[in-house]
Amino acid sequence: MNEHPDHPDHPERLAAYRARAVAWLREHAPRFSGAARRGLGFEQDLALGRAWQALKFAHGYAGITLPTAYGGAGGTELQKLAFTEEEMRYDLPTVYFSVSLSNPVPILMKYAPESVRRELGPPALRGDEIWCQMFSEPGAGSDLAALRTRAERDGSGEDAGWRINGQKLWTSWAQIARWAVIVVRTDPTVAKHAGLSYFFLDMRTPGITVRSIRRLGGEQDLHEVFLDNVLVPDSQRLGAVGAGFKVAIETLMIERYAVVDESGYAPPLEAFASLAAGQRIAGRSALDNGEFRSVLAQGIVERLGMRNIHRRALDAMAAGREPGPEGSLRKLLLGRARQRVAALAMDLQGPSALQLHADARAATDFTPAWMDPSLRIAGGTDEVLINTLAERVLGLPQDHRPDKGRPFNEPVPAGRA
Repeated sequence: MNEHPDHPDHPERLAAYRARAVAWLREHAPRFSGAARRGLGFEQDLALGRAWQALKFAHGYAGITLPTAYGGAGGTELQKLAFTEEEMRYDLPTVYFSVSLSNPVPILMKYAPESVRRELGPPALRGDEIWCQMFSEPGAGSDLAALRTRAERDGSGEDAGWRINGQKLWTSWAQIARWAVIVVRTDPTVAKHAGLSYFFLDMRTPGITVRSIRRLGGEQDLHEVFLDNVLVPDSQRLGAVGAGFKVAIETLMIERYAVVDESGYAPPLEAFASLAAGQRIAGRSALDNGEFRSVLAQGIVERLGMRNIHRRALDAMAAGREPGPEGSLRKLLLGRARQRVAALAMDLQGPSALQLHADARAATDFTPAWMDPSLRIAGGTDEVLINTLAERVLGLPQDHRPDKGRPFNEPVPAGRA
């Protein structure tokens, strides 16, 4: 945190910024959260979310860290963190923009030409246009470099483009997205990590088909996307040909640091403490029970540790350095804690925990939070994160990878897998 009195991250100036955010949210957020969302259908809730995003944009709270030239507020990472922490105290319809503004838009701002940033930045920050992220595929989820969706050159010169064919899976909000970022294989004759390229494309392009994936809790976010001879101009490539894996990893690192804490993904620890305080075990408050107190204490310690990791990462990014692999630790702990606390909360509630209300959401209710394992899958499964921590933080040897260094289209010899 900067100690210069004129710097926006100086403790006093940051406290003043948070106070203004608290006052602004207190004035405006109730009209868009909680009771205002009850009974709304999908389209109605989405419209409410767009209205909230547009209001934030008009008051400088959308894209807080992005330059003003692209519709942002030109603020700091710590200002963004302060506002996000306060915004998450409300049950606001922000989920529709979570992927869009946390992943594709920041990476677009880094790699896209200036004209594209100015054209596509403001509509995304205002909520007019939503972005999705097409990474995972059948057989290439945890191992992103194993993807098979291919792109082949089409044309030359100013008319140069790529024809994309394949399938993407687990794509959040594809049905309402106007734009997408996508990683595809442009060269199968080199090692799998080296043959990928990264593009952005218009979801209205001919040849794109979106199909919904039914989820246990009834959520409408996940989809599979089929790409049949989809033409994408070479001008919509982000990064060099063959550098797609590097850009994808940068995107995932941003995603892992976009998560502040459990708020917005599950009921906060304070809600668990309140629930336990109102339940009786053997005639005494559940808070007097050692198991519940232990889970609560562990959650508080983990949350403080994760916030410290997050703040250190933000300081590093503010100084121009790339976020490190420590983000994997935060995401790993968040996903596990979410289901651990939710399971215990359901035990406290007994059979009534199985009665799902129509408006129940993972962010506000423990049962949907326990039923939804997406935080332990999206952006890297638990197993992938553990490997990342083992190799890149602890310095342990890598797992045996028989396909390492081999051309993607060359089969691994029998008995070597």
